Amino acid sequence: MQLEQFYYDNKTVKRFAYAVVFWGIIGMLAGLWAAVALYYPSMNLGIPATTFGRMRPVHTNAVIFAFVGNGIFMGVYYSLQRLCKTRMFSNTLSAIHFWGWQLIIIVGAITLWAGKTTGKEYAELEWPLDIAITLVWVVFGINMFGTILQRREKHIYVAIWFYIATWVTVAMLHIVNSIELPVSFWKSYSWYAGVQDALVQWWYGHNAVAFFLTTPYLGLMYYFLPKAANRPIYSYRLSIIHFWALIFIYIWAGPHHLLYTALPDWAQSLGVVFSIMLLAPSWGGMLNGLFTLRGAWDKVKEDPVLKFMVVAITCYGMATFEGPMLSLKSVNTISHFTDWTIAHVHVGALGWNGFLTFSVLYYLIPKMWNTPLYSKKLATTHFWIGTIGIVLYTVPLYWAGFTQSMMWKSFTEEGQLKFQFLETVTHIIPMYVTRSIGGALYLSGVFVMAYNLHKTIKQGYFTANELAQAPAAEAETETHGKTYWHRWIERRPLQMLVFSLIAVAIGGLIEMIPTFLVKSNIPTISSVKPYTPLELHGRDIYIREGCYLCHSQMVRPFRDEVARYGEYSKAGEFVYDHPFQWGSKRTGPDLARVGGKYPDSWHYNHLLDPPSMSPGSIMPSYNWLFDDNIDTNRTESMIHAMQKLGVPYPDNYALQANHDLLKQADSIKASLKGDKISTPDTKEIVALIAYLQRLGKDIKLAPKDQTAAKDGTSVMGN
Repeated sequence: MQLEQFYYDNKTVKRFAYAVVFWGIIGMLAGLWAAVALYYPSMNLGIPATTFGRMRPVHTNAVIFAFVGNGIFMGVYYSLQRLCKTRMFSNTLSAIHFWGWQLIIIVGAITLWAGKTTGKEYAELEWPLDIAITLVWVVFGINMFGTILQRREKHIYVAIWFYIATWVTVAMLHIVNSIELPVSFWKSYSWYAGVQDALVQWWYGHNAVAFFLTTPYLGLMYYFLPKAANRPIYSYRLSIIHFWALIFIYIWAGPHHLLYTALPDWAQSLGVVFSIMLLAPSWGGMLNGLFTLRGAWDKVKEDPVLKFMVVAITCYGMATFEGPMLSLKSVNTISHFTDWTIAHVHVGALGWNGFLTFSVLYYLIPKMWNTPLYSKKLATTHFWIGTIGIVLYTVPLYWAGFTQSMMWKSFTEEGQLKFQFLETVTHIIPMYVTRSIGGALYLSGVFVMAYNLHKTIKQGYFTANELAQAPAAEAETETHGKTYWHRWIERRPLQMLVFSLIAVAIGGLIEMIPTFLVKSNIPTISSVKPYTPLELHGRDIYIREGCYLCHSQMVRPFRDEVARYGEYSKAGEFVYDHPFQWGSKRTGPDLARVGGKYPDSWHYNHLLDPPSMSPGSIMPSYNWLFDDNIDTNRTESMIHAMQKLGVPYPDNYALQANHDLLKQADSIKASLKGDKISTPDTKEIVALIAYLQRLGKDIKLAPKDQTAAKDGTSVMGN
């Protein structure tokens, strides 16, 4: 049989590998900064860019899209060429993909630090960057499918199935969730509102975890684990079941992030059912990985690459067991809005994504530089430092989560809430300190790895174009004795793409169509009115500063929440919220009913010097709000945008919006002046006070409901 010679492109893989290490350090440093800022407010430095509200999205985006994203591309570009026995389709597209992705990361970090955010978790980047992400993702897709179509190996290995499903699903998720109406070059409003926006966001948010942090890494597992262990994957049949069951079921599970909220009950129940079902394929993949190592445990003891892989796969199994458990309503009652969820996420992020990325780096760098790893001892040291770091990071957060929930729900014998919210915050500060120590340990391990890889590179020589050879067109070989149905689709990548798209689209369509088209799912409330121009500016400031990252706006129908915050939240309250602001974590109290609870002067002083109003508060000062004026030049475009989104402002209202804004601002300034506080001009603090004082005021409690709220009983149902 005649063999063809060709060259694998290692240069692009090298670029992505360097980017992984660099952005991993940057993203984890930002995370450590945010972790310390939670218990040491001085860490915020009194400037906007360094507050928790701005640093946290920089951290999440850097870790997800820079560290993990570059890790995906590093592994895909290396493995895809070897599985297809061909060079990447286009060197030019590879370069555009790499540099385009890095530019998006840099501009994204700068804009997030500057407060340019959509206010949607894991999708904070504004509309110009959303378009750029789409274009670069298309470039990646063309390059990937071009490579698959020109392959010399007819059989498409399981890793490539996961790459295909990742590409098509991420494209679908990103496009649907990123439909927004621009107000200016760096400001937009979500096309969806309230309940609908919440459903779309967590359909995206949950499946960004599924199809950006999970499926591509499963593809990497299926390639690099057998290579490192020098053993075939345990079960081909199990990999088929794992793949199709996972991509079909995963997409339905998003509503489990919204249990006991204003989302319709039927959508919540669907999310729960499919979340429980998700356990089977997830553990099928985990077991397929671990069973591949049967009989190779002596090698695991010696090889740091396999050590990292074993812990990574184990953490994947732990996280995918815990996720379905957290979707049970009885468990979610305890976990939601607490640090338990943060611990759960980081088991996956630090263990599954982090450790698998490290193992791939330790495997690839010696291969591409034609040299043994500089030091197995240093790699093993990194392994143990990282493992201890994960334990010290997550265990205190689990403890904090249980503590928060129990304290929030505690009542005295007289039926009064036992703890003020601030007491529940100060009580868990030691857990936050320990978490940051764990994070610092984990990060120090990354520095050890960077040094080890640097020394490995220095002692070797890099092969940019690696010589390979393969038959022009390999004949099919059948190892099972007969033709299986799946062999047909494995020879047809475009059909695999289409079938994957169908599998992942079904769940989203079934959940979204009734929510958007059946009016009874989102009943309107006549007393709910659009935000005034000043309140709209205040809402934009609230989103810009990341307040939603610490404060929820969703009172669930529980005795303790109704007693603490007031009447439980209704779907009709949020019909003018573009985007929704329900939140996912309560570092501070819920704000859904804060309007009118305190005088304007309290909010003024609280935002200027939080401990002066709440002794022991860990909230930073927002002193720049007292210096910066409201940008009234934007008011008309803001009102026009809201009108296009269906908010019922009167015709031509944009022309008089600033008049109404100044009138309302004057009333707030007069209120502050009565408390001997003078605010010259129209400062941003006035707009934020207007927004906070509006929250919850549209919902009036009937006398019966007021009594129920006072004595702490729950008002269940919608």
